[in-house]
Amino acid sequence: MTTSTARVLALLEILQGGGLRTVPDLATRLGVDERTVRRYAGHLLELGVPVDSVRGRHGGYRLAPGYRMPPLMLTDEEALAVVLGLLAGRRAGLVTTSAAASESATAKLLRVLPAALRRRLDALLDTADFTARPRAATAPETGVLLELAKAALHRRPVAIGYTDRTGRGSDRTVLPYGLVAHAGRWYLTGADPADGEIRTFRLDRITAMSVRPGSFAVPDEFDPAATVLDSLARTPWTHDVSLRVRGSVRHIRTLLPAEIATLSTAATGDSGAGEGAGWVHVRIRAERLEWIPPVLAALDRPFVIERPAALRDLVRALARRLDEHATDDSV
Repeated sequence: MTTSTARVLALLEILQGGGLRTVPDLATRLGVDERTVRRYAGHLLELGVPVDSVRGRHGGYRLAPGYRMPPLMLTDEEALAVVLGLLAGRRAGLVTTSAAASESATAKLLRVLPAALRRRLDALLDTADFTARPRAATAPETGVLLELAKAALHRRPVAIGYTDRTGRGSDRTVLPYGLVAHAGRWYLTGADPADGEIRTFRLDRITAMSVRPGSFAVPDEFDPAATVLDSLARTPWTHDVSLRVRGSVRHIRTLLPAEIATLSTAATGDSGAGEGAGWVHVRIRAERLEWIPPVLAALDRPFVIERPAALRDLVRALARRLDEHATDDSV
């Protein structure tokens, strides 16, 4: 974006503040001479912005009376940031209620952009693809997310109905310390006023919410994000998987991101498989094991399963199926 374009947009922002702006005042604020201000006003008129020119000693420029919906004047970089932000929120699973909200917001944004910029963004949306598919996470209701944010900001207790990971429902009172977005889900972290214990809740499992009277103080140096990560790390999953993979952390991370597995470099001589160098220890907590053997096959690196034994059986079963498919000449 050129300097002159940036200043034309700056002029529009000043005029959107309302009232009559004199040419000398505009020239000072924009850092240009008065003749250039008049040229910039002409550019806005060419873009369809109804700028009124008031003549006389105290004249200047203002937006036309009754003009309540000015066009959205974004630079290319700003428009791209907004559109990609909407796409990222949808694909990460953070958009509340449904993907329709993201799609309609994108459509509205494109409708009010200048035609040339809209065509460029349309081209991006029509041709771009992503290597990661959208998360299948269930997003929380918009009202729940916004009301919890308001309660956390104003330090108001909340009563919630909650369904835990086993499907059991309960009614809770929580002092909301903060909201955290992690791995495509929203979490609430705060204290239970009955015992002072810190709790973490998934917002998509909150079935009802109401603000309660009273107030509270958040402890000094409380870190909501660190608290949520620690809580997730302590979750008692059905399976605690431990294995070693011979390869680089970077390669393993391509199929086992941080929200799925923790990685650490195995000590030399501690591989249990001949050589220590080049082995990475992998720890996975999972409800189901069936998805892990295909991931290990896709890594295409030597590995050693420490636990559980059931995972070894699943890997052997996959190996047999692959061997059968590879040697089947009937197709």
